Amino acid sequence: MKRWWNVMSKGFLLVISGPSGVGKGTVCDELLKEVNDVVMSVSATTRDMRPGEVDGESYFFVDDERFEEMVENEEFLEHANVHAHKYGTPKKFVFDKIKDGEVVILEIDVQGALQVKKVYDEAVFIMLLPPSMVELKNRIVGRKTETEEAINLRMNNAFKELDFVTDYDYFVVNDTVHEAVQNIKSIIDAEKHRVKRFKYIKEKVLGEKDV
Repeated sequence: MKRWWNVMSKGFLLVISGPSGVGKGTVCDELLKEVNDVVMSVSATTRDMRPGEVDGESYFFVDDERFEEMVENEEFLEHANVHAHKYGTPKKFVFDKIKDGEVVILEIDVQGALQVKKVYDEAVFIMLLPPSMVELKNRIVGRKTETEEAINLRMNNAFKELDFVTDYDYFVVNDTVHEAVQNIKSIIDAEKHRVKRFKYIKEKVLGEKDV
């Protein structure tokens, strides 16, 4: 049985971003395995559904007309055009999960994170960093999937993104995935104990009742 201090009145949005190649996807996948009340944000997209994908779980698949309606109605926390398709983070999905006490993870690039911050500054922002830029380049090169031109572009973008680290609440260095995940879990735990996420704390302590 859960005690009252283990149940938030509402959850929160956890935005995780960082340079390309830093390991955001791997770290987020491990977080989902290790933390029970964490869910990934589901984006809306205009691209076609791929084999094995499920509407509402992989993405919300919409056509261009519907996407533009959502933009006009301010239904997105952020949106962008990527490789001739449109992507956006629907407010409804995120806010419904937060209302249910969930921690919603939004893995996104720095520009997208800054969009979110403008419209929803209650989110918690973490920048995932490499141990060094040399190590970041080694990881990208080690993939053996990028041309030298593409590697240089990624590195140039990474240097630019570091300029925005002061816009974030926390930084976590991805030296090892395990260590990075443990540090983010510590941040989540600390945020869960923020007074603003609970109602009637005094009354609950005096009542000493389970929920």
